[in-house]
Amino acid sequence: MSSFRKALKSRQKNHHERSQPVARKHLGLLEKKKDYKLRADDYHKKKNTISALRKKALEKNPDEFYFNMINSKLQDGVHVGTKAKDAEEVTEEQKKMMRTQDSRYVEMKRVAEVKKIERMKAELHLLDADSKQKNKHTFFVDTKKEVESFDLATHLNTAPGLVDRVYNRPTLETLETKSVQGPVKNSVLKKFARNRKNQYKILSQRIDREKKLFVISQKIQTRKDLQDKTKKVKVKRETTNSAAIYKFETKRKR
Repeated sequence: MSSFRKALKSRQKNHHERSQPVARKHLGLLEKKKDYKLRADDYHKKKNTISALRKKALEKNPDEFYFNMINSKLQDGVHVGTKAKDAEEVTEEQKKMMRTQDSRYVEMKRVAEVKKIERMKAELHLLDADSKQKNKHTFFVDTKKEVESFDLATHLNTAPGLVDRVYNRPTLETLETKSVQGPVKNSVLKKFARNRKNQYKILSQRIDREKKLFVISQKIQTRKDLQDKTKKVKVKRETTNSAAIYKFETKRKR
């Protein structure tokens, strides 16, 4: 009997659902049962979601309040925080560094930057840096006539072309008795000035980098300290330029 059933099944044809009748071709493909099930499941899912949201709205406490209600807005159907970028506590660069690097590595890089900064300061002397505060030199004379006839080059006993220099300003006697050492052509002097300006720019970038590494190191250390279960109170909130400050409860060591 079982062999007869198998032989019968082997001669059976695959059953196909009928297609859309010719008179209804303009209505598109004929919906099959699997298409209906997908559409029905989607409909019931949306209906249940709406019912759950309606129930949640009816049972909501009217006195309920969160600060995020006034610190966010709806943008393209999504709640977005309205906090200003200036008030951002941690920048994206700091987040990436804090996730990927250890505090000891950040501190090592900061110390290396400090040594490079000190070496560059020793070489450049910061005598004609743009960021350096301009010095003032006040000369005192006795009469108004001397004020009117005052000549800075004569008073400093140097050539008029060297008055604006803040360093390497020899006197007239030195210029007469000694020969000029080093380059004297304007093209060479301009080249040296450009190189010096470039060095000051690199120094400024290194100083900024050292400050950023110091802030990142402080924030990583603060997060490690917060893992302690000691009772603590926040004294100062975290900003992009400084880590948060906490006051920990003092414990007596035994």
